[in-house]
Amino acid sequence: MYIQWFPGHMTKAMRMLEQSVGISDCIIYVLDARAVASSFNPKFDALIGSRPVLYVLNKCDMVEPAQLKAWERRLASEGKSAVSMDSTSGKFRSVCISRLLDINSRVLDKYKSKGVNKCIRAMVVGVPNTGKSTLINCLSGSKRAATGNKAGVTRGKQWISLSAGIDLLDTPGTLPPAFEDNVKAVHLAMIGSVKEEVLDISELALETIAFFRQNADIRFIDRYKIDGFCDSDLATLEAIAVKRGFILGKDNIDYERASRAIIDDLRKLRIGKVMLDKA
Repeated sequence: MYIQWFPGHMTKAMRMLEQSVGISDCIIYVLDARAVASSFNPKFDALIGSRPVLYVLNKCDMVEPAQLKAWERRLASEGKSAVSMDSTSGKFRSVCISRLLDINSRVLDKYKSKGVNKCIRAMVVGVPNTGKSTLINCLSGSKRAATGNKAGVTRGKQWISLSAGIDLLDTPGTLPPAFEDNVKAVHLAMIGSVKEEVLDISELALETIAFFRQNADIRFIDRYKIDGFCDSDLATLEAIAVKRGFILGKDNIDYERASRAIIDDLRKLRIGKVMLDKA
């Protein structure tokens, strides 16, 4: 499955990021815990430069703790400051703000020595649907940024002030103009970071089946109550459709309905907690 999606508003968003980074003290880089490696955008890395970065492994409640810890250790070994978050829960708020102040301690101490209380400006970046706006609402303690469980909700920039002396800049989710690794593109599509209108949903379902088959994950078999993975991913999709009664007319498989059921089950954890990118 080949994926390429970079609409005009993303080009505009990248220009906005380039203009805003100059007035930002640091970056909050939001990554989806289900697909950490795939959530990195090389364009962001080039934009950040030498600014302090706090990497947020968001939606941590959607993956197994042991797998999450492996990513935390890997990022730490690379010298990256990272914190795991479930932005729908307020219990992570204080830890994230503390880490954000910590990565800016040099600047804060510099201003404090001059008797000035410095307000930290943090630009929040990430690919679509990683939960940037939900994170901002969590940190602010109120619904200040528009949210949605799909790609492309945030289109413009907005500054939001926190009581902790931090201003957050919400930015639109932006994908790379071109994917060097199509596996990462598929993983982003699986978690909802690519608009479904540009995807072949049946191909995406086949990629999902292939992922579970390659990992010998029997939870997939248990979910659909089939005998096992078939000789081909297409045959497995057909077996699921027959088991679920997704039939059109006489013996015609409703491939789209079966495919949408699989993708929906994956995203809503009905198959279980799944990490697509291993550390």
